[in-house]
Amino acid sequence: MIMVSIGTFNWASIRNLQKHPRSYRVVMLATVAVVVVTHDLAQGVLVGVLLSGFFFADMVGKVLHVSSRSVEEGRVRHYHVLGQVFFASADRFVAAFDFKEVVDKVRIDVSRAHFWDVTAVSALDKVVLKFRREDTEVEVIGMNEATATLVDRFAVHDKPDAVEQLMH
Repeated sequence: MIMVSIGTFNWASIRNLQKHPRSYRVVMLATVAVVVVTHDLAQGVLVGVLLSGFFFADMVGKVLHVSSRSVEEGRVRHYHVLGQVFFASADRFVAAFDFKEVVDKVRIDVSRAHFWDVTAVSALDKVVLKFRREDTEVEVIGMNEATATLVDRFAVHDKPDAVEQLMH
């Protein structure tokens, strides 16, 4: 088994280690270290897969852009969300909104966004309820079918007594 490992290992990957992204280096070195320490290839592969998943979620979580523009003589703020909203990007989503600006209405266009999990729906709840607490009317438009299903099932901002439900 050792000879098979030596024969199949890509030795050039060690020479080119500095050329690869940092996340790739961490995954490779952690996988090798776990295999050497535990003498168990399955545990090494598990660590490599988990680290790759974390790095991927972090990378995709950064691909979120929220832009805004003022319309109707400054009385309406239109936000346009682009990207994937899930547990890794939910905080960035909430931070992209200006809750202190005094406007009559906020329109949040999510037609080019996708909400993946309950954390994303909770972030949308937080945004909508913060605006409503400032007496701002909020309209969320452009949800795709999958996002709408999640929002219908888990969101509280569109239900009666939303604030009370969120507090409990």
